[in-house]
Amino acid sequence: MSQPSPQTLGVPAALVPRWEQLLSAARAGTLGLGELMEAANTLQTQGLAEATVQLYQAWIAAAKAPQLAYVPVACYNLGTVLGGVQRHAEAEQVYRRALALKPDFTQARLNLGHQLEHLGRLEDALAEWRAVADLSLPLDGLGADALELRLHALNNMARLLEQEKRFAESQALMRRSLELKADQSDVIQHYVHIRQKQCDWPVYEPVGEVTHNQLLTGTSLLAMLNVSDEPTLQLLTSQRFVLEKVVKYKERPYHQLHAKGQRDGRIKIGYLSGDLCMHAVGLLTAELFELQDRSRFELHAFCWSRDDGSPLRARILAAMDKHHRLKGLSDEAAARLIAETGIDVLVDLQGLTSGARPNILAYKPAPVQVGYLGLPATSALPGVEWIIADRYVMQPEYLPYCSEKPIYLENHCYQSSDRKREVGPAPTRAQYQLPEEAFVFASFNNNHKFTEEMYRCWMRIVQQVPGSVLWLLADNEWTRANMLRVAAEHGVAEQRLIFAPRVAPAEYIARFALADLVLDTFPFNAGTTASDCLWAGAPILTRSGRSYISRMAGSLLTHVGLPDLITESLEEYEKRAVQIGRNPARAASYKRYLREHGRGSRLFDMPGFVRELEEKLETLALERRRRPSV
Repeated sequence: MSQPSPQTLGVPAALVPRWEQLLSAARAGTLGLGELMEAANTLQTQGLAEATVQLYQAWIAAAKAPQLAYVPVACYNLGTVLGGVQRHAEAEQVYRRALALKPDFTQARLNLGHQLEHLGRLEDALAEWRAVADLSLPLDGLGADALELRLHALNNMARLLEQEKRFAESQALMRRSLELKADQSDVIQHYVHIRQKQCDWPVYEPVGEVTHNQLLTGTSLLAMLNVSDEPTLQLLTSQRFVLEKVVKYKERPYHQLHAKGQRDGRIKIGYLSGDLCMHAVGLLTAELFELQDRSRFELHAFCWSRDDGSPLRARILAAMDKHHRLKGLSDEAAARLIAETGIDVLVDLQGLTSGARPNILAYKPAPVQVGYLGLPATSALPGVEWIIADRYVMQPEYLPYCSEKPIYLENHCYQSSDRKREVGPAPTRAQYQLPEEAFVFASFNNNHKFTEEMYRCWMRIVQQVPGSVLWLLADNEWTRANMLRVAAEHGVAEQRLIFAPRVAPAEYIARFALADLVLDTFPFNAGTTASDCLWAGAPILTRSGRSYISRMAGSLLTHVGLPDLITESLEEYEKRAVQIGRNPARAASYKRYLREHGRGSRLFDMPGFVRELEEKLETLALERRRRPSV
């Protein structure tokens, strides 16, 4: 078979003589391992992956004694290159060859596990890592620390099992890892959050030599928003993430370096997100995009969302003037694209939530960068100056704990909505095994938002309202078991907890009509869930605190016209829920109000909301056009 030419491999003309010399030496078996690795590294740094592969393959094929002893190392390096260009099946084979020659080559076994994961063979991947974690094979990391290799195996097993929602197995592996080495902030982060996902209280349970302070400082922002209403802790958690994970870019902003010509004409608004699909953010923003004034604004989606084929995603993309796919682009390249597009206002819909790409914002590709919706808290990102809010969610006392300045909507709730959301046919209580005559309390928030304090409060509420039931989600078997255990501690019979399955959005919204009173979570309030239940005509009782995220549902209730359902302490919350539960007519009056006035309230005035938001963004954009050096 003929070998590919240097031109086919992308080797620049200036490097061709050296490349041919190296390849000839590799085929002749006269190229030393050190020289091979140095040359391969040079090729890789220039993006010449295929040329690197060809060089390694030629060297391995020609290797003779004494070079045969080094073939496992060459195979390992080749596997790394192949895996980096997503040729995972080929990478698997070279790692297996390395292990056939050297069965105790631990790093090759670990990397083999990663290739098997990429190929979708998850149990095979777990088996390779388990062999390392359980010390069932001798370890030789060629100088690497044996403990670190074992931790690598344990932590990747835990990660994969968490992704597969095998939470109990995953948590057990995290505990083993932390018992071996306490100082692992990334493992602590996942350990805390996986306990939240299972309602495994207390969340901060000691493990090994891990201190309470390490558990606290290792908590992710998402988990911290569930744990504490303290704005200082939320700010410090964001700052820690930025310090550890976000690029430190101090040069001229990209919107000045890469701008093409004068900014004029329609104001260009860019929406940055990986959630423009069947996701809470997508569900709330579709009509916002559709209603924007195209005579004044040009809309761009900068997006790495999954193409889920949903009608919602089709709506969102149809509402944009242009859709830029960022999947496969580096953060720096994505920032350059945004700057070259001439975006005036970049609205970040993700913040520091799962899948976010905050490094894009760190390069400051737009003169105005605004946080909105995806993260109802401060991100502490140095490139984001503004956050969209209303005066309920961001009170003056909260502002010192935010790196962003508020863009206040004076006449509308901070949250956009969608009046086109589909609502399924009216269900019956029998469909969901709900007693016909019982007072139905409900909470359909994600389980990680359930804190022990609030859940025990719910148990006291149910206990005090004779015949009532609590209707809620249980995303996994461990959550269900833990909730039933705590219910039993309060003397609440198992049959008074009714677990709802996950259903399609239209059916999910329709079934809110069966609830008498929705019970909100704290400190992480309902967001999209609160909007859905009010749209469906179900009242929600909330508790408002100090932070943005703990005041979201209160803002929705204020703008829908039901401030009576806002409480400010646990005691008041419990008392109000019991009062309403014992007086079903009061709950019925709230439902009647929402049926008659809810959809016509300011909360769902989307045309007015969009006009007010546009005015705010236009003012900022025009100000920066007048002062382009800012």
